[in-house]
Amino acid sequence: MRTFNDAKTIAKSLRQALKQKNIEISHSEGLELVAAGFGFDSWNVLSAKIENESPTTSVTASFGPAIPILRIFDVKKAKEFYLDFLGFTLDWEHRFGDNFPLYCQVSRSGLTLHLSEHSGDASPGARVFVRMKGIDALHKELHSKNYRFMKPDIEQQDWGREVMVIDPFSNRISFCE
Repeated sequence: MRTFNDAKTIAKSLRQALKQKNIEISHSEGLELVAAGFGFDSWNVLSAKIENESPTTSVTASFGPAIPILRIFDVKKAKEFYLDFLGFTLDWEHRFGDNFPLYCQVSRSGLTLHLSEHSGDASPGARVFVRMKGIDALHKELHSKNYRFMKPDIEQQDWGREVMVIDPFSNRISFCE
């Protein structure tokens, strides 16, 4: 999302959009409109606010959740495991062309994974630790699917109750409550 620190860029975009509709405004009029849009009395007030923001106080590091990349070797087997058995949704797929490796994203209830056939993206046999709630429901759901290659149990660990699944490519996912 853009902030008042992006005011000049927003004003330029506004002027260009209006020009396409045959409405011409000056650069200063665009700046005044943007200032009003952010709730400031004038461009001068907004400009002073921007100048008072020092880079060290306005820019801080923040992180989103990590998205593990898991190596796969067979798209059909991967979809059978991640979509049919684990209940993930296929969000998108990408290939650089015909007969190129697949890179895709699957997700379920706030958990996002990337699956890749590209040899340099990940090593088979990775382990992903997923904190979750509702481990009994997940366990029951997985057993109800009667997936012939995996019938995971709930195990009590020092850190919580855990269901570990292993995909057809030796990647392990530990769901832990």
